[in-house]
Amino acid sequence: MARAGSVCPQPGVITQSCTDVHSFLLPWSARKQLPARATRRSQTGSYDKDVEAWLATYAADAEQYVLHGERLARGHDELRRRIEVRFAEPDLHARLLSRVVMGQVVVDLEQVTRNFPEGKGSMQMLCIYEIAEGRIAKASFAMGAPQLHD
Repeated sequence: MARAGSVCPQPGVITQSCTDVHSFLLPWSARKQLPARATRRSQTGSYDKDVEAWLATYAADAEQYVLHGERLARGHDELRRRIEVRFAEPDLHARLLSRVVMGQVVVDLEQVTRNFPEGKGSMQMLCIYEIAEGRIAKASFAMGAPQLHD
């Protein structure tokens, strides 16, 4: 068992020895929350605009999609290119409005502030994450209409 404060062998992966999770030291009620932890780490990487921390939450072959539509990215190289563009937006910020966890699926509703071509604005975004082996394997997004700020 790893000591408190030790480093996980694979950042972003939920393992038996990873002390940021303590997965097998937790009662079942807490262990069933593990899929949500993968998405929380993804959000933390987003808040800090830390590309490597954000990527560490995704499986190496993870895919992102428009909900019921086209594939946006597959694998870390494509994910990196997409998120670097997004993180370059000076006003990027996401606020979690709600979260539902069912098995290995996490559904988040977020209020996202962005720099759109027309100016700064916000939109709601539905994010559906499928978790496998402690990482995001597939993410699908539905975006609401942007509301520009005055």
